[in-house]
Amino acid sequence: MSKKPFIEKIFVSPNAGADMVEVRTIEAIVDAGLQGDRYKKKTGYWTAVDECQVTMIRGEDLEEVSKTTNIKILDGQHRRNIVTRNIEYEELIGKHFRIGKKAMFVYEKPRPPCAYIESITEKGMTKALARIGGICIQV
Repeated sequence: MSKKPFIEKIFVSPNAGADMVEVRTIEAIVDAGLQGDRYKKKTGYWTAVDECQVTMIRGEDLEEVSKTTNIKILDGQHRRNIVTRNIEYEELIGKHFRIGKKAMFVYEKPRPPCAYIESITEKGMTKALARIGGICIQV
């Protein structure tokens, strides 16, 4: 019997480079992103080619990085919006899905880390997230 998928943590950042702030609840705005987040406001560090409305990463992957490196990654340093549990992202490709009570999302693409992340977190973050950087999803 598989475990039920759930959201473990939600983070937003008001602007590029600003700290990620953990929130208990958030409003997901259709075709825009998360209320108060840099990506919805289009003030994040991105290019039009690399745009994401919302980013998501697996908590299990973050735990593994934390155990095998000295990288501080569990409290938002990963720069992703939603931390999930019990979700295999490959199973979401081409599907609409719900996480939480109301918002419907669709898988967009993998979200590898960019080099910019190290300038606002710590050396080694890009490498730590290289294979587990999460995904981009649309509301």
